[in-house]
Amino acid sequence: MKTIEEINRKIKDQSAIVLTAKELCDIIRSGESVGVDDVDVVTTATRGVMSGTLAILSIPVADPGVFSRAEQVFLNGVPAHVGPCPNEHVGVVDLVIHGTAQRDCRYGGGHLFHDLIRGAEIDVVVRTPEKEIVRALSIDSVPFARMLTTRSAYRNYYAFVNPGDQAPSIFSVADFGGGCREAVFGGCGELNPLEKDHGTIGTGTRVLFNGATGYVIGEGTRSTSDRRNLSLTADMHGMSGSHIGGFTTSAGVDVINSVAVPIPILDAEILSAASRLDREIELPVMDVRTRSALGRTDYSQVWGHDSGVTFDQVRCVHCTVCEVDCPTGAFDVGGGRIDGDLCCNCGHCVSVCVGGAFTAGMGSIPLHGRTIPIVLRHSDRKGAIKLADELKKLVEVGSFLLTEPVERLGEP
Repeated sequence: MKTIEEINRKIKDQSAIVLTAKELCDIIRSGESVGVDDVDVVTTATRGVMSGTLAILSIPVADPGVFSRAEQVFLNGVPAHVGPCPNEHVGVVDLVIHGTAQRDCRYGGGHLFHDLIRGAEIDVVVRTPEKEIVRALSIDSVPFARMLTTRSAYRNYYAFVNPGDQAPSIFSVADFGGGCREAVFGGCGELNPLEKDHGTIGTGTRVLFNGATGYVIGEGTRSTSDRRNLSLTADMHGMSGSHIGGFTTSAGVDVINSVAVPIPILDAEILSAASRLDREIELPVMDVRTRSALGRTDYSQVWGHDSGVTFDQVRCVHCTVCEVDCPTGAFDVGGGRIDGDLCCNCGHCVSVCVGGAFTAGMGSIPLHGRTIPIVLRHSDRKGAIKLADELKKLVEVGSFLLTEPVERLGEP
């Protein structure tokens, strides 16, 4: 049995053997065997919509004594919660901003986080008992900016169908079609950190969170032994705008986050878990209205196809539906291009494009003798593959060491 200390020594001298989860699974699929001595670290990742996200900012907005306290604050029109510290008369406001807070139906906390992290100037409005203060700032003038998730990187997600009437839903971009005629799902399957872990992740585990070094601070809300999820934190100053963004649903706005986690291969059981393939990972099919189980499938049904979205400008009829409906604002009809920093390969454009200019292997859900087409993916498998590659490179050059958790998931 290896130890994390031993693996870290190998990382420091750049002799550690590192595989991404995709690389390991590809080897297993080829029929080759992999032993504990053949790999030291497997890098896993997930990218997608993770609604339990908030940011804590401390912003200097005026000289001391200019106002007594802030009562309302808006950043690019997105409302923030003032506090928890009153900061009376010091000219500084402490804020909590929810990723699901919104200025309007197309711009919310996730969009704000993306703009702030990429270095854009943000309009700040502070309403006080004495006056209204308006200023612009960038993240460089925000000394404290920390992001936190209350739940993220679920061990397994769900596929949803709607047996009832068409209706808005946080799980759909357009109204969710009724009569079980379409399906949506989340989860990166054999790339997902908690799907590949066997007891190595816990409080204190070092991760990449939106491109910055972050840490697991415990299990998230609604985490259970069957459906683990993580609470994470990291400094926003080290994050990348290409790893985070806003996502617009038919029932409000949400956040796209990126999480990569190294799995230390200490023994055969951990290696076995890290080697699980899509076909071995269950994907429950749920009624979106009642959250009751309707059936079960596995991730090979939804990720056995190309995970990216491509665009053929020749077939574009310039109807602008895709540009208007894109949940991340990634497509520019005039320029005929997809913004790779914003696109999360959700595939919604594929389902609404009247000219067939967008293509993606979206897959389908088998349910009670029917084959239900997938119209939306809440997770970005292509992005997760890139994240795992990014973490692998950091480990290989010795700049990302593993941490021993102070408490394993599920321990009292």
